[in-house]
Amino acid sequence: MKQLLLVFIGGGFGSVLRFVIGKWLNTTENSFPYGTFSANILGCLLIGFILGYAAKSETFNENQALLLATGFCGGFTTFSTFAYENQGFLKSGDFTSFAFYTIVSFIVGFLAVFAGMYLVKFI
Repeated sequence: MKQLLLVFIGGGFGSVLRFVIGKWLNTTENSFPYGTFSANILGCLLIGFILGYAAKSETFNENQALLLATGFCGGFTTFSTFAYENQGFLKSGDFTSFAFYTIVSFIVGFLAVFAGMYLVKFI
């Protein structure tokens, strides 16, 4: 039960932060979903850092990983919104934005995970 509560709390904080970033960066003037992109890339960097640190440190326990990686990062990042926004690009015939958003999200996301894991080396 404690583990469920940790994931719930972490996910709530992550979801609220994603909402705030989305409101701040996803404006009607922009056709590109900068808020979702930013949340997903930051989440990739964070999960790489958190799980890299967990693998390196004996003081980081399973409950902390559940709160931060599963809960916070899981609530903060959003594949469903990413998919919905891409559906909008396809529906409107904006294949260039669809391709750019998809390719850049995957490449930068993977690089961010690796960067997070690399940064742990300096702690």
